[in-house]
Amino acid sequence: MNLPLITDGLFYAVSIPAVILLGVSKSGFGAGFGSLAVPLMALAVTVPQAAAILMPVLFVLDCMGLAVYRRDFDWPLLKFLLPFGLLGTVVGTFMFRLLDARLVAGIVGIFTLVFVAQRVLYPPRSDSPPPPKWLGAILTTTSGFTSFVSHTGGPPITAYVLPLRLAPVVFTSTMAVFFFAINLAKWIPYGWLGLLDLRNMSTSLALLPFAPIGVFIGVRIARRIRPVLFYRFITIGMLLTGVKLVWDGFLAR
Repeated sequence: MNLPLITDGLFYAVSIPAVILLGVSKSGFGAGFGSLAVPLMALAVTVPQAAAILMPVLFVLDCMGLAVYRRDFDWPLLKFLLPFGLLGTVVGTFMFRLLDARLVAGIVGIFTLVFVAQRVLYPPRSDSPPPPKWLGAILTTTSGFTSFVSHTGGPPITAYVLPLRLAPVVFTSTMAVFFFAINLAKWIPYGWLGLLDLRNMSTSLALLPFAPIGVFIGVRIARRIRPVLFYRFITIGMLLTGVKLVWDGFLAR
């Protein structure tokens, strides 16, 4: 039986780099770059379809990330983050049909650029206090919501966790566990919304072989890079992500 794959050449021209970027992001290096995946794929398909196609890819990447970083996560921090992230997915489930995913992405982009500007213009000092818990709750709920709508959950939660100044491996591991739980929680709602059809899932299987390439590249770099450079690359990734999301949300009409 022939699987009903997407056959458009433009789709694969943008989707293969998107999957590789996701792999790099899931490895922990360049964490902001993963949020570029759906906007890239949206050049060829709709945002909901791109999000659905990436679900199996994300599951495989999340499992790979857990296998690599399973011993290094910050459990007390995760116990705080996970309930709010899952709350965001519940909100996303019931608002999915009501919202324009591009508009949501654009709003996330503005927030991301404001955060990057704040860090560049007013860099945190070593003795700066951590962000307040109430802000963490808002940003993590937002992360769960935007992750559900368009797989752009990275920038909001990074804005909270980055100033905590975790060691690079601890940061990476904590984000790997968080997004494994969040992405796993999306499967039933995505099925309920009718997004997990045979064409989308078979197309996802065709893209899966490219996922480990990004993970391999990212892990090799993340294990060897100095913390200062690590966080500079994350900031650059967030800057590029913010510009792309704002463009897609408000300018590419």
